[in-house]
Amino acid sequence: MKAPMLAQIQGKLVVSCQALEDEPLHSPFIMSRMALAAMEGGAAAIRANSLIDVQQIMQTVDLPIIAIIKRDYPSSDVYITATLREVDELMVANPAMIALDATLHTRPGDLQLPALVAEIRQRYPQLLLMADIATVEEARKAAELGFDCVGTTLYGYTAETQGCYLAADDCRFLRDVLAAVTVPVIAEGNVETPEMAAHCLALGAHAVVVGGAITRPQQITRRFVNAIS
Repeated sequence: MKAPMLAQIQGKLVVSCQALEDEPLHSPFIMSRMALAAMEGGAAAIRANSLIDVQQIMQTVDLPIIAIIKRDYPSSDVYITATLREVDELMVANPAMIALDATLHTRPGDLQLPALVAEIRQRYPQLLLMADIATVEEARKAAELGFDCVGTTLYGYTAETQGCYLAADDCRFLRDVLAAVTVPVIAEGNVETPEMAAHCLALGAHAVVVGGAITRPQQITRRFVNAIS
């Protein structure tokens, strides 16, 4: 059954343990220790990038994983689990859930999202799929395609939403997404404080994902430095 993970994370915190190649903590071992620290702190699940990180984390903690692969493709700004290639790679580890970019942007090779979802469902019928979206329209379309949940992950990170923040106007975007779909909505993207995380859940988010505010010390340090300056 696919439901247990969604039940397990309901009302709880998911910690994103990611470090890209140009970041100081880029290392499967370090990310696995981040995941262990998150688990000891009470996290209900981990979000992780790359097969090697996912595998190392799964060997270290007994928590469900939301897995992704970030990969750049020419002529496309879709980079989060953009094609079936990334899904096949991640399924070597058999994570509970895979998240993929579900925006309306051009995908590599003009791949269409409905075709990609259909192929994933055929190959891996028990896999949970999370749609990373940036607009209410994308959330609606993702729900129609049968995604198991949608995340506000890309709000503020796409060209049309650049400069937007999830916390703005009392989390208006999150509330709009919650009103637009019936599938679980996961709050993610610039959740910077415990108070904001709690507020997202109080508004009706199924779970909340926090990354940089917990696992990227260079970002945390910068916030302190900026406040002091």
